[in-house]
Amino acid sequence: MGSITSELDVANIPIVDLSPFTSSSPSIDTSPSARLKAGQDLVRAFREVGFVYVKNHGVPQPELDAAFALSKRFFDLAPEDKMKAPHPPGWSVHRGYSWPGLEKVSSALAKEDDEDAVRRLREVQDFKESYEVGSETNPDQPNVWPPPEVLPEWRPFMSAFYWTCFGAAKQMLRALALGIGLADEDHLLRFHDGHHNQLRLLHYPPVAAAAVESGKLARMPAHTDWSSMTMLFQDDCGGLQVEHPPGTGRFVDVPPLKDTCVVNVGDLLTRWSNDLLTSTAHRVQLPPLQDRFVDGADNTRVTRARYSIPYFLTPDPDTVIECLCVDEDNPPKYEPITQREYAAMRARMQY
Repeated sequence: MGSITSELDVANIPIVDLSPFTSSSPSIDTSPSARLKAGQDLVRAFREVGFVYVKNHGVPQPELDAAFALSKRFFDLAPEDKMKAPHPPGWSVHRGYSWPGLEKVSSALAKEDDEDAVRRLREVQDFKESYEVGSETNPDQPNVWPPPEVLPEWRPFMSAFYWTCFGAAKQMLRALALGIGLADEDHLLRFHDGHHNQLRLLHYPPVAAAAVESGKLARMPAHTDWSSMTMLFQDDCGGLQVEHPPGTGRFVDVPPLKDTCVVNVGDLLTRWSNDLLTSTAHRVQLPPLQDRFVDGADNTRVTRARYSIPYFLTPDPDTVIECLCVDEDNPPKYEPITQREYAAMRARMQY
């Protein structure tokens, strides 16, 4: 049955069981009341923290293990092989391989061309590399694949894994709809056909701790996500942090928790819900001290490599995002905007 537990005291991030939506076992209660409770638990967690651990999320563990193993194989390739599937120039298409320094994550919105703002933003480089995958039938965001001889399993596996993640995301959308009080659990799902999401494979190479501590390099700076919602699968390295309580500038660790994914609200869902749900700032910093290691005779502190797999759930690009949760006491706080318009404002500052 859907429930929130308090197994972790690190950030008081709740754990929600989504089995009423994802389980086919006759021993699991999948009744309407159990689904409603799980949805309400999910919404309460998003309102209080903006982040939640979800167990029984719907992505099979063997497939997830295979995705991490294949991701590591890709990032272990020689640079010249990874560059056979390069991220296209500019900000409009976000697919293929992004090398260290190409992307600069932030929450900045571009309202007009501002070269000085972009230059200031990039004074500290993000030390990570990534690979972006989408639907094969998205004309706005065509995939960029390495040649088959580079890594023959890559394209077929990641294409299928993309849709596995969407299968899990659909159940979360249904839970959210019930949790915020919509009569139709498919209300939000109708605006997400699955062809506009983004599967991201991320690798944070080992880096000297002093470079991060001094501000010369960043791993992933504090930001909110553009999407409706993000599902994040992480390895056991650690380093993810969330601003908690929201708006305070205080960041706390979100340690890996076995058999869960971390789910957070994106900016569009915050607008859609009229601030009922919180899009919370998060970042990747140094992992906990015990996860660092000593490299060489000079005792330089160096981080372990970190791998993660976020899946960004995004509305169809021409969907008009209008505030849903409104009444006489809570008028709309945001002007209507399409996903396409909002993504453009964010992407111009990032690439």
